[in-house]
Amino acid sequence: MVHLTNISKQHGSQILFKNASLQILTGTRTGLVGANGTGKTTIFHLITGEEEADDGEISCSKKIKIGYFSQNVGEMSGGSALCEVMSAASDVVMLGENMKKMEAAMAEPMDESAMEVLLENYGDAAEEFENRGGYDLETRAQTVLTGLGIGPDDYNLPVESFSGGWKMRIALAKILIISPDVLLLDEPTNHLDMESIIWLENWLINDFKGALLMTCHDHDFMNKVVSRTVEVANHTTTTYGGNYDFYIREREIRLKQLVASHRRQQEMLAKEENFIARFKARVSHAAQVQSRIKKLEKIERIQLPEQQRVIKFEFSEPPRSGDDVVLLDKLAKTWETPDRKPKTVFSDISGLISRQDKIAVVGVNGAGKSTFLKVLAGKTNPTQGIARVGASVNIGYFSQHSMDILDSKRTVFETVQNALPRAGMGVIRNLCAAFLFSGDDVEKRIDQLSGGEKSRVVLATLLGQPINFLILDEPTNHLDIQSRQILLHALKKFTGTLVLVSHDRHFLRCLVNRVFEIDRGKMTVYKGDYEYYLSKTGRDHRQI
Repeated sequence: MVHLTNISKQHGSQILFKNASLQILTGTRTGLVGANGTGKTTIFHLITGEEEADDGEISCSKKIKIGYFSQNVGEMSGGSALCEVMSAASDVVMLGENMKKMEAAMAEPMDESAMEVLLENYGDAAEEFENRGGYDLETRAQTVLTGLGIGPDDYNLPVESFSGGWKMRIALAKILIISPDVLLLDEPTNHLDMESIIWLENWLINDFKGALLMTCHDHDFMNKVVSRTVEVANHTTTTYGGNYDFYIREREIRLKQLVASHRRQQEMLAKEENFIARFKARVSHAAQVQSRIKKLEKIERIQLPEQQRVIKFEFSEPPRSGDDVVLLDKLAKTWETPDRKPKTVFSDISGLISRQDKIAVVGVNGAGKSTFLKVLAGKTNPTQGIARVGASVNIGYFSQHSMDILDSKRTVFETVQNALPRAGMGVIRNLCAAFLFSGDDVEKRIDQLSGGEKSRVVLATLLGQPINFLILDEPTNHLDIQSRQILLHALKKFTGTLVLVSHDRHFLRCLVNRVFEIDRGKMTVYKGDYEYYLSKTGRDHRQI
């Protein structure tokens, strides 16, 4: 369907691709992986025609429809959420309007030949309208919007009233309802809660019939949806015939084989070069020397890929807290709505958070998870009840708001140094490097950073401090898979107490040992890990 053959592409002095190739075949489900800046988004732009290759060939099958979802949603205004989604199929809507005009014309008197032509045209239009899903277009738009968390009460709200994250969902819905032959998704799970992520996962697996190429930071989502993985690295693309876990395992195997081949080649080259150096001045060995020189010139040298340097930073042992970290007794929280009517978020929550617990707080969107974390962190007072913090508990709290209070004029290094004033420069640099800020990156100002980079700065400052109770609200938002793995590794080694909200199922599965579920204002405690919670509640991977 889509073929990129021997593509070369350069942005300024940065070489992205040299003779790279990629195929998107009918029905394939492909995950695109690689470090930031390697060219994943550029591949999308090459396919859509937003960019042109410097060299090579890009070919597409005739009459295929390509749908592309990116993080740049563009302007939305002048209509409802439902109308905005349906506007993606404006040609189908127009076809339906033309059919109505033809139906009206049929009711008017006309000669037989004109009626015959009109009926033929109407029949062709009706067939195309049906083939393109015109008869159930509005129903599909409603289904997709609901699946992505925008329910019937919000269908007719003006798009201007939605925040940026919700506009992303509307933009995603627009791409999904046109059911393209080739679907390009650039980080589709950003800004989605777990219910919406699982809905999208099921839709792609069960309902979408076209070919898929996507990038995604959600480990579980990638594993379930894709059956082929393409790595973008070292100016080329490498295809692996399996999901993300298969890719990780196979990449390690291939790398070990490549390193062994490289070592053998280097030993052979050293031997040959040593012979040439020893005998190049001897006339008696001139023929042999020339023969070996020509042999070396013809050998294709094995190049080892550039490996991202992983810094092993040992986080200091946090001070020991008391065994009872937080006692919850009949906790309740009520917010006042804009129309001054009280809204109870949760009530009568009781329980105990013990030292070294690692707790996931789960529940549907709007259940009150973030509010519960704010009460634990002392960022808002409960309306009723108490949340009594135990002895020697030092709280560290992360939320998306944490990024907003960073000093935009400070550098990464200055920000971390300010949080750890007693730490030496070497410790600060190692801490920055552990969160992927190395070399000149530590001199970047905060206002030059992406959302994911700001998250990593805040998390670095938290984990570098003597905190023994971490409260994290969506720490994995904006983080790519590599950054999530770094954070996961740090939190698994953290010997204090942890309470977090996250929509990353892989993260929760690998980390937590207890689950608090908030549902309809009440909390249920599950004294087991995330898999235990899923089994006890009857929820599997296809349900929240």
